[in-house]
Amino acid sequence: MTAFHVMAGSGAGLAHPDIRRISVADVFDALRLGWQDFNAKPSHYVFLCLIYPIAGVVLATWSSGVNMLPLLYPLASGFALLGPVAAIGLYEISRRRELGMDTSWRHALDVRRSPALASILGLAFMLLVLFVVWLLVAQSLYAQLFGEIPAASLPALYQQVTGTDQGWTLILVGNAVGFVFAVIVLSTVVVSFPLLLERDVGAIAAIETSVRATLANPVPVAVWGLIVAAGLVIGSIPVFVGLAVVMPILGHATWHLYRKMVAAPQAK
Repeated sequence: MTAFHVMAGSGAGLAHPDIRRISVADVFDALRLGWQDFNAKPSHYVFLCLIYPIAGVVLATWSSGVNMLPLLYPLASGFALLGPVAAIGLYEISRRRELGMDTSWRHALDVRRSPALASILGLAFMLLVLFVVWLLVAQSLYAQLFGEIPAASLPALYQQVTGTDQGWTLILVGNAVGFVFAVIVLSTVVVSFPLLLERDVGAIAAIETSVRATLANPVPVAVWGLIVAAGLVIGSIPVFVGLAVVMPILGHATWHLYRKMVAAPQAK
């Protein structure tokens, strides 16, 4: 039975996979390859990703109560922080397609047998914590600007945010803080989950590799972040339904972006 380990991998030392430098053209090529993976069996992948838009609708409905209205936008935007977790099964499908193996949607669940499952769950928990912290920060910022009593309705909240000086402060400061959270998540997990899916290097090595990949390719990673943000916004507009298509394409593309930035392990 594989030993339970989270922070470190199964090996004796900390792994340091080699990082490649890529161009913006490589980012769009990864997106193209992601589309090809999705287009191979789109019905399977839409089915797999229905949980993401459904969860989005549930969150939106839950937050539509009076006391939760100020968190509607932070929930919708911050939910993207959990996207890398939702796409783990898609990385596995792309990996198997790359190797010429069966790509039935059931194999997306094979991650549960991964030797690095504990590390993957550890990273997922980290993202969940960041998501909760983001909501707490957003709630605190709203309370400081408007007090503890929330708007009585969605139209009232819209008027409060767009029609007052405090509202524009909330928009500017809130989005600036959200940008910081997005940068942290992007830099720490841009290749972390695909790396752990392929190699049991441990959470620390996965995060460290992701940060090194970001520092070595700041412009391509920034472009990738903009593509992800734009895709999630577009997919969220029709009541989150578009995410059932956007999410699998981005998920598959993430695997190919990982392949371009992180060198394959050397044969022993």
